[in-house]
Amino acid sequence: MTTWVEDWAPRAACKAEQPDKLFVRGAEQNKAKTLCSGCPVRTECLAEALDNQIEWGVWGGMTERERRALLRRRPTASWRSLLEKARTESAPAVPVAAR
Repeated sequence: MTTWVEDWAPRAACKAEQPDKLFVRGAEQNKAKTLCSGCPVRTECLAEALDNQIEWGVWGGMTERERRALLRRRPTASWRSLLEKARTESAPAVPVAAR
């Protein structure tokens, strides 16, 4: 998926899970992060958490500690802009049909 999804929550891999599974501590966070691994809107979720400085839970495959580290490095960044640009730049080129 290369297009940014505005209404991402209904498409999230964790939508059917109990929210408590994403707001855990310690080793349980690694289990929570596995829910995010194949999520089609992982990037949107992460941008939401970073731009709004959400302090608790696993969002976009990152723990609160991991997100705090990013926020310290770029405290005024628009994470949506950065992540959307990175996604666009890393998207595979669409092959041109042979003539």
